[in-house]
Amino acid sequence: MVIAAAVLAGGCASPKTSYVEADSSRLITTVEGINIQDFAQAADAMTASLIDNFINPGLLKSGVPGEPALMAISRIVNSTGQQLDTDMLIKKIRVTLLRTGKVQTSTTVAFGGVEDPLVAELGGAPKRRPDYTLSGKIIEDRTRAGKVRQSSYIFQLALSSLDGIAVWEDERIIVKQGSRPSVGF
Repeated sequence: MVIAAAVLAGGCASPKTSYVEADSSRLITTVEGINIQDFAQAADAMTASLIDNFINPGLLKSGVPGEPALMAISRIVNSTGQQLDTDMLIKKIRVTLLRTGKVQTSTTVAFGGVEDPLVAELGGAPKRRPDYTLSGKIIEDRTRAGKVRQSSYIFQLALSSLDGIAVWEDERIIVKQGSRPSVGF
């Protein structure tokens, strides 16, 4: 009876859980989907490209002298077979750009609805039009050879002026490979 209780208690025990840093190499990576580290890697690389190739050279222009440029978020198309929250990409980009002091983003002017409905309800729409819009697409490509599976995730972003001209674009590809076990459950 004691042995049965010990086995039962051991079988019901929760697996050990621990915290890991968000940029740790210990994060779980899967071939089947986009992971948080994929969003972070794409956002970091694309934001660095935008800052290095457009903002730092002084190409970013504000419609209001002395004010940071105002950016609105347009549509980020999910062309993967997964349900994705594109805010995992966009929020990281917005935070980094805001910290430059040269870009602000609107929380009341955005494709698909406002981010902050209370501000919009209180009449807090920007007093000026955005200077730029950020749009993009996430594409998935899967292939396999024997037991090896590969998933490629293509992150594309474009910053456009309000006259419809793309003033900056970038693309980052994240490729992951893994093998399927020979015996499944």
